[in-house]
Amino acid sequence: MIICKTARELEIMRQAGNIVALTHRELQKHIKPGITTKELDHIADTFIRSYDAIPSFKGYNGFTGSICASVNDQLVHGIPGDRALKDGDIISIDIGADFQGYHGDSAWTYPVGTIDDKTSKLLEVTEESLYKGLAEAKPGERLSNISHAIQKHVEAHNFSVVREYVGHGVGQSLHEDPQIPHFGPPGKGPRLKEGMVLAIEPMVNAGKRHVRTLRDNWTVVTTDGEMCAHFEHTIAIVDTGYEILTKAKES
Repeated sequence: MIICKTARELEIMRQAGNIVALTHRELQKHIKPGITTKELDHIADTFIRSYDAIPSFKGYNGFTGSICASVNDQLVHGIPGDRALKDGDIISIDIGADFQGYHGDSAWTYPVGTIDDKTSKLLEVTEESLYKGLAEAKPGERLSNISHAIQKHVEAHNFSVVREYVGHGVGQSLHEDPQIPHFGPPGKGPRLKEGMVLAIEPMVNAGKRHVRTLRDNWTVVTTDGEMCAHFEHTIAIVDTGYEILTKAKES
């Protein structure tokens, strides 16, 4: 069942989303060669808690980190550890914050130092595809219009959309209905309604779309070892279209 949020709930979720956005902004200052993903995790954990929020991912189904930190061919769910970032790497950081019982959720892929042109294009196209999808988010439209817009943009640039992992509803649970694939035909699925809160998160591979999970039972990597990117915003459906909840509103 898709849960539409009340005005009061949306206000709390704006605050949760803002905390997530500000945490991303804080981590950006520290993403440089030499820092470890565990150090980034500690910075994020401390920052989120300073806003009287709780990291959504900490302890989620046994996950040990406060963020997901996925480097290069790691798509999602990378466990923070002793890996030090190097010049030319990319890192996808997924952040969730639980504020007063409601979650915000956003992921972004960042360059470390100077990256090559192909990888830069991958990041550019994946971010663009997110906003192509968001442009379809408005009351009365079908959910799969978002999915189709993302796939169309990604494949026009000869990259691949991952099929196994999808977007989702967000609220008092980190993952709610509906599931939102980032591929498929338009005109399918439920009609969007005001008050729906959705996490749209295209995951895109530079090579083929196939992925696998490592022996830690968390980290997902591209099967062919190619780079991959992940961009995500939590949005609310409003009368005029959509509102990004995970966009920084204060410094």
